Formats: sequence, C-alpha cells, structure tokens
Amino acid sequence: MGYTLEAFIGDPGVLRPVVDRWPVAALVPLSAGLSLIPMTDELFDAAGGGPTSEALGFWKLPANFEPERVGGAVAYVEAEFFGGVGTQRAALWTGGRLALGPLFVGEDEHFALAGSPISQVLARLGAGRDGHHDEFDAIGLGRHRHTEDWLS
Repeated sequence: MGYTLEAFIGDPGVLRPVVDRWPVAALVPLSAGLSLIPMTDELFDAAGGGPTSEALGFWKLPANFEPERVGGAVAYVEAEFFGGVGTQRAALWTGGRLALGPLFVGEDEHFALAGSPISQVLARLGAGRDGHHDEFDAIGLGRHRHTEDWLS
C-alpha cells in the first residue's frame, strides 16, 4: 500500500492566511496544536500551478509560494512511500525566511539521528513524541494514506 503527502503544516492561526487567500485550501486539525493544509491538485492550480520550487527540490510546492505572507513558522512537507521504500523532503520557514532545510531522504537512505525530515521540522514546530515512535506518528500523519484523503 502506498503513502503520499504534500502539505503545509503549522499553527492554525499561522496557516489561516493561506486558506483566506485560496478558498480551495482546507485547514485540517492535527495533534499538538498543529494543523495541515493538503496541497491538493486543486490548491496547486489555484496557487498558480505551473513550475514548482525546483531550487528546493519539492515536487508540488508552487514556485510563487511566499512564506513572508504567512507570517510565523510554517513547514512544507512531501513524502512518497510504496512497500516501505520511498522519499521524504521537508523545510521550515520562520518569519518568511528559510529556517531549516530543505531536508531530504531518498530511497534506501536512512533517517538522520535527529529523525526523518518531516519529524525534524515538526519538532521545530513544537511537536513532541509523546510516547510515539516519532513526531510524525505523534501528530497523526499516518491517519490518511494520500494527500486528497485529508479532505474527507
């Protein structure tokens, strides 16, 4: 079974301007006081679609993403796995500036001692492990298998 995720993650108040700017965006609550905005195809198109932020290596982050318009700390994460093999990429912006990343782990690579790229940015956003394997599990990112499933 596969797993894909492309999403913004942060405090719901910080992410609110994204939803206000693009009404097709949906704010989904997670644990630890965080929320997620799935980067669906519809949101990607509304946000300008076209080229992605290739300089950072993301597949679906619109090149015209302006983190300074968001304000506080916001992460963008991507993961794709099938049969236990896959990739993760994550970055964190604080106050409009890149604060961490982009972090990347490719197929057949091991996570750093600090954790997976996504768990590292989640830790910087204030998520703890709270008895779970990592921050990814602690905030419930395994709840859905595909980006679009977060809308249901």
